Amino acid sequence: MSSATQQSKEISLLKTFINGINALSGIGIISTPYALSEGGWLSLILLLLIAASAYFTGLLLRRCMDADPQITSYPDIAGSAFGRKGRIVASIFICLELYFVATELLIMEGDNLHKLSPNFALKLGQLRVEGKHSFVIIAGLTILPSMWLSDLGMLSYISAGGALSSLIIIISVLCVGASTSVGFHGKGRLINLQGMPTALSLYTFCYGAHGIFPTIYNSMKNKSQFPKVLCLSYITSTIAYVSMAILGYLMFGKDVQSQVTLNLPTENISSKIAIYTTLVGPLAKYALTVMPIVTAIESRLPVEYQKRRPVSLLIRTLLLFSTVVLAVVFPFFGYLMAFIGAVLIVVVSFLLPCTCYLKITGAYRNWGYETVGIVGIMSMATLVGVVGTYSSVVQTVRTV
Repeated sequence: MSSATQQSKEISLLKTFINGINALSGIGIISTPYALSEGGWLSLILLLLIAASAYFTGLLLRRCMDADPQITSYPDIAGSAFGRKGRIVASIFICLELYFVATELLIMEGDNLHKLSPNFALKLGQLRVEGKHSFVIIAGLTILPSMWLSDLGMLSYISAGGALSSLIIIISVLCVGASTSVGFHGKGRLINLQGMPTALSLYTFCYGAHGIFPTIYNSMKNKSQFPKVLCLSYITSTIAYVSMAILGYLMFGKDVQSQVTLNLPTENISSKIAIYTTLVGPLAKYALTVMPIVTAIESRLPVEYQKRRPVSLLIRTLLLFSTVVLAVVFPFFGYLMAFIGAVLIVVVSFLLPCTCYLKITGAYRNWGYETVGIVGIMSMATLVGVVGTYSSVVQTVRTV
């Protein structure tokens, strides 16, 4: 590829920031009140700790990429550290994480549309699809055009809608509490140890964008500004998460649902704005989320098919179709989110960046403050993974 062509595909600092915000502030924002209700007020300290740790491991990924110019993707990082087996393991975890996150986007879309129109049904010939399932199918059809875009510069315009939607949702929920009988009466609990595993898993889910970071980093014109963009993205997203968590918990207390929008009274105009805006998130985030999966699949094709546009469109369409099917079959939003956070995001966003950095740079040979901090992050992530996985599996089995 010529340098002129490559430069034309590189995007500005502002667009990178927008993509970063969209990657971080997604569906997790409507689940933070539920996470806070599970863990109690003191669990917010853990949210901030997880955010700081995730930011640091994002920087570790960048350092790994800078160590070797041949590294252009997350699997490349793992491959450089641990060879072919490391590349395969990283690819599997990243693709599974992003795949299930994409499925969550569709589940959220179906849940909120069903709340607005509980009697809606979709007729496909002789087949009648009712309730949430019908809305999941409609959401998939609506997302399809964005799946055919491959340029991050173009996707940044769609991402802007996703980033703006988080702000609108927070303001709308605030208006619901201030202008209706709902109010801010929920005092809540200081700490709930029994619900802490679920809270930790959901907080971890909020910061599961590491699989996308290498793609965003490679798209930048000025890569030296990545730490600044990453820091601003994390600060902005964390402020949004904490604000929504506090608002939702004060409004609904222990009765808050896994998606706070499902608690809102639909007769109120602010509630409708919040719910409708929530529906923008999946439309804006889905294509960016699954792009690394598409890249991984295309890289495994024979060389003569890797650059063919029809093949790429077919892969993207089939990928969307498969997540629609999974969202219809397994519509358990909260438990699936907790499982993703506890298993996949713990590995992709915390354990792999740390282990790859230690191996590539050889930092494990020199014990200092940084190495001790990395080991501490790995220990925390392992604890969250084990406890959160057990809790989410038990809750899912009880529900089924």
